[in-house]
Amino acid sequence: MEGKKGNKGYAWAIAAGLNAAFSAIAAKLFSYTLIRYGLVVAFNLAMWGCYVNSLKTLSSLQATGTNFSANFLCSGLAGFFLFEEMLSFQWFVGALLIVIGVLILNKSSIKKESKD
Repeated sequence: MEGKKGNKGYAWAIAAGLNAAFSAIAAKLFSYTLIRYGLVVAFNLAMWGCYVNSLKTLSSLQATGTNFSANFLCSGLAGFFLFEEMLSFQWFVGALLIVIGVLILNKSSIKKESKD
């Protein structure tokens, strides 16, 4: 049962990261001020709601790391695909290291919890 709750927590954390990235994308994509700020506020509210839900089943370390990595990856890829920004080899290496670091942190947090 705890595994399913943990998976939901990761889904909420990823959704929080995606909403944070969508907020940044909306700020760049829309030129009409009212729509731009409205979407930024709406995405940030959705991000906080998702983040709080992720904290209900994950540790703050797991939720924050997962949220951060999803936001970083989505923002970088959106910059590449939507705004034709170049992503260097270093960006991909950094992204890979972030994902590996988050996986290690999440795995070590799970092992610690199961020992207690």
